[in-house]
Amino acid sequence: MTSLWLARPTRIEADDPAAAPRVFDEIVVGAGLTGLVTAVLLARAGRRVGVLEARGVGAAATGNTTAKLSVLQGAHLQRVRRRTSARVLQAYVDANLAGQAWLLDYLGDRGVPVQRLDAVSFAATPAGREIVEREAETAREAGLHVMTDVADDVPFEVHASARLAGQAQFDPMDVLEALAAELRGLGGVICEGVRMTGASVGRPVRVRTTAGAFSCERLVLATGTPILDRGLSFAKLRANRSYAAAYRTDAALPQAMYLSVDEPTRSIRTAPDPDLASGAADLLLVGGYGHGVGRHPSPRSRVDALDEWTRSTWPDAALTHRWSAQDYETPHGVPFVGWMPRGRGRVFIATGYDKWGMTNAVQCGLTLAADLLGELPDWARTLRHRFTTPVALGAGIGINAAVAKHYAVGWGRALVTRLPEAPPPEGAGSVGRVGRAPVPTAASTVDGVTCRVSGICPHLGAVLAWNDAERTWDCPAHASRFTADGVRLEGPAKRDLRR
Repeated sequence: MTSLWLARPTRIEADDPAAAPRVFDEIVVGAGLTGLVTAVLLARAGRRVGVLEARGVGAAATGNTTAKLSVLQGAHLQRVRRRTSARVLQAYVDANLAGQAWLLDYLGDRGVPVQRLDAVSFAATPAGREIVEREAETAREAGLHVMTDVADDVPFEVHASARLAGQAQFDPMDVLEALAAELRGLGGVICEGVRMTGASVGRPVRVRTTAGAFSCERLVLATGTPILDRGLSFAKLRANRSYAAAYRTDAALPQAMYLSVDEPTRSIRTAPDPDLASGAADLLLVGGYGHGVGRHPSPRSRVDALDEWTRSTWPDAALTHRWSAQDYETPHGVPFVGWMPRGRGRVFIATGYDKWGMTNAVQCGLTLAADLLGELPDWARTLRHRFTTPVALGAGIGINAAVAKHYAVGWGRALVTRLPEAPPPEGAGSVGRVGRAPVPTAASTVDGVTCRVSGICPHLGAVLAWNDAERTWDCPAHASRFTADGVRLEGPAKRDLRR
């Protein structure tokens, strides 16, 4: 599956790791929106900045987002309010407004195409009406001018809706291309295909990678979930996988960005059609239908459900692209950003955007740059010193209880399952024991090739689960993901699976 944004050739230039400098003031790990915003702000201040990316620029969350730059975020604001306080909610909204304003100014200055549209949170069922009304009330409490109206430009029933004018959407790779060009113009370095494998947090910080060692004064981890375990961030996050698809249709398209507040989540927007010969001005993008990483028996069924709903709503819809993304949720509903515990003030992180990475990535980049260069904004200081409410504590306990359950279920099933000698059918994967081996084996067949790898996640030893939509091995504990032949894709794991 390839996203609409990553399907076209990139115009991003990277540096040769073998010829790149080995010493920097700051090293940023992860070349998504958070990493590149942070790196650009540091480079503007005259810092020597290196960005290390395990795959390619935008290969993970940013290149697979639906790219809505909105402060109205489904039903998220009421979740923040319920788990924190009115003061923290206001700081969260102020942070998102700051991130939104910074990015819009940046894109406007560089002529990057942006579509300014309203954002609409809607109820697809009668039960969702109360959620919409509560979200509108919460948004107004934080100073947002939200209207409740009837959505009349979509071909499905809407039971209630809340609308915030003046939001935006764009191609996220256009954003990364502009940021990467500015960074390299300021003397910054971007190395693709370089995976960080560890770090020694001394003076200087020594960063171990697949391309050798680098050193820096301070290290920024902008990798979705931090790939160092020092702060135990992996134990404070819930990972979710969601799906998206682009369609060409002759039907009338929505004139706003829509997101349902009830299940299954449905996210709807448009995007300029890259195929000018098609005659269509815009494509229809539909996303949602998410689930916990490694915790659904058939992710393919979620992809199929999204497609079936789209075709039942727009009968002539023709699929052009399909993709997925991974997001992390914190117990508070507010990102973790700033110095990493046990990082001696030299390691910084940003994670936990809960599907709202466009505004939150930028506000976290602003926060990280302020951490490293100067005074924090008031909203960043408030978010950093939030207290843990009983509701947030309960959410955190729930996150770890679910992890414990999947450790027990995964190992219990793997130890009593014998892996057949015959290869799995095409597109299938299974985990079980081979002979008397104490460690489960994961076997899969993809494109006619059968691979057998360790069925245990190298991070903390959970039994992996097969993702039949993406043909990957996914960890149900802390959401590391691997290709069918064991190559690490994302998550806190730092090694590939053993063949």
